[in-house]
Amino acid sequence: MEIVAVVVVCVLAVAGANLLAPRVRLAAPLLLVAVGVAVSYFPGIPDISVDPEIILVGVLPPLLYAAAVALPAMDFKRDFQAISGLSVVLVVISALLLGLFFMWILPDADYATGVALGAILSPTDALATTTVKRVGAPQRLVTVLSGESLFNDASALVVLRAAIAAMATSVSLLGVAASFAWAIGAAVGVGGAIGWVFIVVRARISNVAVATAVSFTAPYIAYLPAEAMSASGLVAAVAAGLVTGRGAVRRLTAAHRQSDQQTWRTVELLLEGGVFLLMGLELKALVTDVHRSHETVWHAVWPAVIAFFILIVIRWAFVMTLVASIGRRSRRVIAREPLLAQMQDRLGDPDAAADRMTRRFRRRIDRRLADIEYYRTESIGVREGYVVVWAGMRGVVTLAAAQTLPADTPYRSLLVLVAFVVAGGSLMVQGGTLGRFITALNLPDHRADAARERRRLNRVMAGISYEVLTDPAVCGDDSLLARSVETVRDLEAADDDSDEPGVDLLDRRLRNAAEMRRVRRVIIGRQRAELVELRDRGAYSSEALSATLARLDAEELSLDAHRPR
Repeated sequence: MEIVAVVVVCVLAVAGANLLAPRVRLAAPLLLVAVGVAVSYFPGIPDISVDPEIILVGVLPPLLYAAAVALPAMDFKRDFQAISGLSVVLVVISALLLGLFFMWILPDADYATGVALGAILSPTDALATTTVKRVGAPQRLVTVLSGESLFNDASALVVLRAAIAAMATSVSLLGVAASFAWAIGAAVGVGGAIGWVFIVVRARISNVAVATAVSFTAPYIAYLPAEAMSASGLVAAVAAGLVTGRGAVRRLTAAHRQSDQQTWRTVELLLEGGVFLLMGLELKALVTDVHRSHETVWHAVWPAVIAFFILIVIRWAFVMTLVASIGRRSRRVIAREPLLAQMQDRLGDPDAAADRMTRRFRRRIDRRLADIEYYRTESIGVREGYVVVWAGMRGVVTLAAAQTLPADTPYRSLLVLVAFVVAGGSLMVQGGTLGRFITALNLPDHRADAARERRRLNRVMAGISYEVLTDPAVCGDDSLLARSVETVRDLEAADDDSDEPGVDLLDRRLRNAAEMRRVRRVIIGRQRAELVELRDRGAYSSEALSATLARLDAEELSLDAHRPR
């Protein structure tokens, strides 16, 4: 009964924090951490310590999988340089440099122990993505920060695993590099295969609730074999999510996609809120452990403050270097535009080309030109770089990873508290000021461009509707719209005292309504196929395409609601 009561209270706390957060203009996770810390010191509340495996194995795979499904694959590929640099290279550099700092301040700790703590403090939290979206920052920043939060947890845990192994026995640098490459590469292969299999299997399940229930197992089925192969289960879960997100539009129905979206959104809300609440509740137990090891909280605070500033400096140096590199690459790509435009003109319309290879080549050129337009309009400059720097807050993964340190690790209790102070402090300082920081930078406003793009896409969709309505193969020789208008006029002119004509006209109207629903399904099918084609060409932003696809799904579900039972 006590466990049930605790679960109910936690769920209500998560729900209440998410309702209250917009009113106080503070992110819900920050409120939950603060509530957890306050509750942990209430009289009679026992020390709470959560097995880190619950978070690392039970919570992280579904959270990362759900975030990967929602991340547009097109944007991910375009910003792979920035995402891979932040989520892999920066994590490794941070761990190695922090290792030197902790080896220097902790007399009994060797370099491997320092690198282990550095790896624990390196991964950033996905909380920044929510804040960046809320203040209306450019979509490219949202993509980069989302992609970073997907992969840096896995990168940090792989480095942590190697450092713990080095604490027990000597390992070569080449061996660590090889195991890191295997952990990432094998996980991507396993996760991609699992994601594809699940899409194929779920497409054959007509029961929407069953299909959604099956999706709950996808992140774990990707995670377990990857871990058994000494690869990263978290990377496998992310890869499965990316493949699922890309294939869902082609293979799953609108009902499947809406069910997945709503259900997984609820799962994310509860899991993410729950771990932040637990993070706050664990503070008292961490402080107690430090006192038992004959140390004080101050011994954890000052190293955490210095480590926090070191992380900010490292991230600033890396991000500014990365911004310069992205700028040079963008200029090189944009310089190819005249040549690609010439090739595009010579090849002509890809749909009119008879040769399949020519059509495919033309579509690749279209994608390159769309990428150029993306890099030109959604550029990442110094101001955007500062947002990326300040958005690098630490979170619950840092605390969970710290608790996986071996029991015989020197200063273990102190190191776990250091991790908490860094994570909690960065959440409060960076998370509490990120919104105002972004607003103060006055980033370029792309809302007018986005509105024009949506209008262009709407005109494309309207053109498809007109083609279908005037297609004799779909609507017959007469215009369906003209026949529907004629029926309505006949109904309005019918004699109220005559029953038979009204019944006949009503039958005609019902037949026309059923016919309109059939034709509307044809329109939706063709519009969705065109949107998928436009997505593959990169002709429109993922934001505009996703909004239009969501509208089509809603219309299709409305048609399903009127289907005769």
